[in-house]
Amino acid sequence: MAFGIFLAIIGGAFVSIQNTFNANVKKRVSVWTTTALVLLLGFAASLAAGLIFEGTGLFSFQAESWFWFSGIVGVGVVACVTQGVQILGPSRAISLVMVSQIFFGLMWDTLGWFGLEQVPFTWQSLVGVLLISGGVLLFQLGPKLEQKSYVKLNPDTIKAND
Repeated sequence: MAFGIFLAIIGGAFVSIQNTFNANVKKRVSVWTTTALVLLLGFAASLAAGLIFEGTGLFSFQAESWFWFSGIVGVGVVACVTQGVQILGPSRAISLVMVSQIFFGLMWDTLGWFGLEQVPFTWQSLVGVLLISGGVLLFQLGPKLEQKSYVKLNPDTIKAND
């Protein structure tokens, strides 16, 4: 389990780095060029790593044919998140992506969609999603709330009172 947690944390770091890089690429080319570049390079790297670590077993897989279309979903992921990072900034965009993933993951689990084993919805799950969402909201609004709590004094007024 510890190794799974470690991999999830590293994966999160990779996602954040990738989205920041993608947003910088998108500043110079279109979102579709960025998406094609990202997915093409990802395909090449995955193919090379798969051949190194799995050999020809890489091409032996059993899955529902509609699961094979996840790469098409990846186009939406890269295009939407890349633009979101460019418009909102990395921390705000990734925070919203994270909350969205948790919410929809809970929904897919609860409904048993996409071949997942159905997991009963519990109040603890709802509280968890609300707490994470509240944390993200606090994280995003915190600096704005702090700025409003300080009174901006005119330097001339301060000198006059000395």
